[in-house]
Amino acid sequence: MQAMVLERAGAPLVLRERPDPVPGAGMVRVKVSACGVCRTDLHVVDGELPDLVYPIVPGHEVVGRVDRLGIGVMNLRVGDRVGVPWLAATCGVCFYCRNGSENLCDRPQFTGYTRDGGFASHLIADARFCFPLGETEDDVALAPLLCAGLIGWRSLAMAGEGLHLGIYGFGAAGHIVAQVARWQGRSVYAFTRGDDRAAQHLALALGACWAGSSDAAPPHPLDAAIIYAPVGDLVPLALQAVRKGGRVVCAGIHMSDIPSFPYRILWEERQLVSVANLTRRDAANFFAVARQAGIVTRTTTYPLERANEALADLRRGALVGAAVLQPG
Repeated sequence: MQAMVLERAGAPLVLRERPDPVPGAGMVRVKVSACGVCRTDLHVVDGELPDLVYPIVPGHEVVGRVDRLGIGVMNLRVGDRVGVPWLAATCGVCFYCRNGSENLCDRPQFTGYTRDGGFASHLIADARFCFPLGETEDDVALAPLLCAGLIGWRSLAMAGEGLHLGIYGFGAAGHIVAQVARWQGRSVYAFTRGDDRAAQHLALALGACWAGSSDAAPPHPLDAAIIYAPVGDLVPLALQAVRKGGRVVCAGIHMSDIPSFPYRILWEERQLVSVANLTRRDAANFFAVARQAGIVTRTTTYPLERANEALADLRRGALVGAAVLQPG
């Protein structure tokens, strides 16, 4: 097999030949057909997440086919097309797992962070955490749904049911969530880095009623805002944009420090909350909605060996939508 391997923090990924992995009990081997490139992959590459152990293969928006079963796997068959998400496994016994919040598990495993991920031709995955994808959609189009879509869905649910929704950072997650929000009948306000005409044009094309710079005031007070960009400076701006009783959701796994801000912009029962990971229930709900809503992902594809280029384009804001790697 081939894999793009991170051997130390901040280093470029290196293409390595490895022996084909063999799945253990309860595991499957997946032949990767597409893997989305997520901002969390940048946090892994930059060493910004705790307890990273090297070498590691990033990538957690994986679409592929099961090509080998481990002992005891009953829910999947060889040839099944599956998605492998960020949440790779949970302990199943902690307080959170026992109470329907496996996204907060005390001893979780994560694809492309604590386990080798999908920037490769093959990976090993827990069969219980693979999502059957059926045969109707394109592999590349599906890949961003495995994180940008799932985290976007969870953050949208946490934002509440308000009609006026702000989205800060209109990239992979933003352009998916905007489509779901419009399908739900909400008004979407897109906030982009600087005067990013391409992202603003995409937002308006997807039905946003307004698009502008992240430091601009929206034309209508927001009921809620979701922050996808990992920029702590956006938190005070979003709090000022939401109405009394409004909510700001921080949707990233990592964010730069939030600056000090006056209490008056939080007062009047505004809320600031974060989203952590996802649950398998989120996936079941989201994929059903994605099909009903007719979600279309905007993607740019790269061969596996150009993973560093895809990461660089994401870092400098050169992408419109999502990047997806395809093994040869």
